[in-house]
Amino acid sequence: MIETEEQARNYVQGLCEQSAFERLDRFAELLLEENQLQNLISKASEEQVWQRHFADSAQLLAHVPRETLSEGCDPWLDLGTGAGPPGLVIAILRPDLPVRLVESRGRRVDFLCRCVDQLSLSNCDVIGERLERVEPFPASVISARAFAPLEKLLRLSSPFSTKRTRYLLPKGRSAAHELKQQKSAIRKMFHVEQSLTDCEAGIIVSV
Repeated sequence: MIETEEQARNYVQGLCEQSAFERLDRFAELLLEENQLQNLISKASEEQVWQRHFADSAQLLAHVPRETLSEGCDPWLDLGTGAGPPGLVIAILRPDLPVRLVESRGRRVDFLCRCVDQLSLSNCDVIGERLERVEPFPASVISARAFAPLEKLLRLSSPFSTKRTRYLLPKGRSAAHELKQQKSAIRKMFHVEQSLTDCEAGIIVSV
């Protein structure tokens, strides 16, 4: 279990090149600066950016089969990216992957675009639209953090999902309860993985 900022930094550093690690340090600066202007992350988590936001995002990579993220793969689609995690963190960690961030709120779109530009993330595109208005494309991975209840999320994202798409949905402490409330057909499609950054939190992952 990752319980401190030092542990979180060490965990993330073990997953990426030094250049990516340095970009994450810069992203942390941008995130904290912007948080003074708009509410991106909770004030309580400002001193736990690496644990609560970066390591929490980075752990998603462990739940994707290697072949899913092979060369020439379909984009990683992150829904309701907001402050950046998990999609922008994934784009930094894996510059070889195409990543698309969907966010409809204007000020957050501006922030994400500024981060992509300042961090030179040529693999990352920001789509400033509601998901319903985005032209569908096949996604290798669909991730979302506090985007919508599971049933609604699946309905809205279905045009982007294929038989090979892996869903990765950090749901915090409500993960198991939310999955349990779904119809049997949906429950069979997913399982809950333990989060590495919160002993009471879970990640809903497609089978």
